[in-house]
Amino acid sequence: MTDLSGIDVAVIAGGLGTRIAGVLGDTPKVLAPVDGRPFLSILLDRLAGSRKVVLCLGHLAGKVTDWLAANPPPVPVETVIEPSPLGTAGAIRFALPKLGSDPVLIMNGDSVVETDLGSFIADHRRSGAVGSLLAVEVPDGSRFGRVEIGAGGRLARFVEKDPNATGSAWINGGIYAFTPTLLARLAKSEGPSLERDFLGLLPEATLHVAKRQARFIDIGTPASLAEAPAFFTGTKA
Repeated sequence: MTDLSGIDVAVIAGGLGTRIAGVLGDTPKVLAPVDGRPFLSILLDRLAGSRKVVLCLGHLAGKVTDWLAANPPPVPVETVIEPSPLGTAGAIRFALPKLGSDPVLIMNGDSVVETDLGSFIADHRRSGAVGSLLAVEVPDGSRFGRVEIGAGGRLARFVEKDPNATGSAWINGGIYAFTPTLLARLAKSEGPSLERDFLGLLPEATLHVAKRQARFIDIGTPASLAEAPAFFTGTKA
């Protein structure tokens, strides 16, 4: 069972959602309806038991804060609203004053890996690494960039998305555990992208990779959002 007691969780949820804007209109992606239920509600249920959730907001942030005010969540939630688009790395830098646990769990606000997040935290702690990444195997890797895993389960490198790729692949599941040491390095770094401008520039074997053969969905495209109701039918947090 997931044990996130004492863990601060940063959820990156401030993106413009350009790929799905034609479907959502003026609804922020994190509130995208999944079988009549906002996606954020699903995420927060999965994070119940953590010390707090810090929502990193930007585009259409007011709609998210209004929803939170009208729908008390099952976990303490704080919000940080970036003044202009900062990217995924910039969003975490901006939220650092509110993140104090060791480790901090960081996750994308538009995807879910059906796995035990407490087990991931435990794997991270056993690894002794300054940071960990959750990798998930998907049957079709053409939509995603891949991760290459080296000796001792450490990250070798990120590989760019190849639309012509065939077969299964290990991909970045968009879930991380960062120690204060790694967060301090992030604070001194530059560039908007967490994966490309920070994680991808770390020395090889810095990050532990926790591999999970688990169901994964992101709601970043109209097609994947349409698949979400079936994905969550019968899913347990």
